[in-house]
Amino acid sequence: MDFALSPEVDRTRLAIRDFVDQRLIPLEADPAAYDEHENISPTLLATLRAEAKAEGLWALNMKPERGGRGLSLAEIAPCYEEMNRSIFGPVVFNAAAPDDGNMRVLEQVATEAQKATFLQPIIDGTVQSAFAMTEPDGCGSDPSLTYTTATRTNTGWRIQGRKWFITGAGVAKHFIIIARTSDDTRKGLSAFLFHADQPGWRIVRRIPIMGPEEHGGHCELEFDGLEIPHENLLMQEGDGLKVTQIRLGPARLTHCMRWTGLARRALEIASAHVENRSSFGARLIDHESVQGLIGAAALQVQIGRLLTMQAAWKLDQGDFARKEISAAKIVVADALHQAVDTALQLLGAKGYSKDTPIEWMYRYARQARLVDGASEVHRMVLAQSLRRDGMAFFDWGAKADPRHG
Repeated sequence: MDFALSPEVDRTRLAIRDFVDQRLIPLEADPAAYDEHENISPTLLATLRAEAKAEGLWALNMKPERGGRGLSLAEIAPCYEEMNRSIFGPVVFNAAAPDDGNMRVLEQVATEAQKATFLQPIIDGTVQSAFAMTEPDGCGSDPSLTYTTATRTNTGWRIQGRKWFITGAGVAKHFIIIARTSDDTRKGLSAFLFHADQPGWRIVRRIPIMGPEEHGGHCELEFDGLEIPHENLLMQEGDGLKVTQIRLGPARLTHCMRWTGLARRALEIASAHVENRSSFGARLIDHESVQGLIGAAALQVQIGRLLTMQAAWKLDQGDFARKEISAAKIVVADALHQAVDTALQLLGAKGYSKDTPIEWMYRYARQARLVDGASEVHRMVLAQSLRRDGMAFFDWGAKADPRHG
């Protein structure tokens, strides 16, 4: 791997950094900038999104002909990191979950008609989207436990079942849903597209959580006869597991890209504080114990960045990069929590208060070890890979995976 950024990518990264420093970070201290769920207010978001789009910092992962920048995963990694130095960042640049992952999978596997109807409005920022897979008492990290069903009708499919913790569903207009179409172990799931205005489903509740929420929250959904036409089947019948694999790998990795930025910001806040705060006749930074805390957290963030970039590079080479993504997800989730916890500890009561965004980050960071596969599941992926591959587990380079794409 060559870690040098091309001039174009580095200019984009620096432009994002300037936008975040000048337009977003100052807003974090303004109570009026937040909605009732501790995210950026919709009115302010619309203004900032227009500015980001005008500056060419919009939907970096989408093709230029669709209104994006067409950057590879390795190229967006440093850019997404810069975005999430602000707690408001990713959504402003149309790089937040779940839209980011939904755009990527639709661009990769949807028909041209489906792209025109379901993808382009997400890229344009006129609608939000959701990915409905997780179920109560059903699939979480294991899609094979899906019990929501799609039954054939004369005109398409009828959906029955329940989903929950569906991010963004409260405001989403375009949905991807995973449902069971047969009992086949590998080909029993299918993916479908539907619009929020279609009858036959409802939002049961917006699930309360301990941390700040994305726009639209994390919702529980009930499906009681939602009719989906044949043309809204995504890929082929039985390809639902393939759709989830195509979507979730890169989506996990873009989480890591964003989280390294948030971890860096926590350390920036902590570093500024310990450089200026004195205790027992010396600045905090001059105490060896403080240096140990800062150094240990910075080390883990840097390890996470390197693992993230390696996984992004391997995906760009056509490798499925399953173990690399799992490794990055585990390490970055832990590094984010360590960085924020370290910052809170060093800021003391100030960090525990709402005078800085650290307490916001602390509550947000705990979910990182859960979302898009719990850390225990990703450790299992690594163990299984080592058992299967032996010493080839540690090979350098990338290998094209026939299942990819």
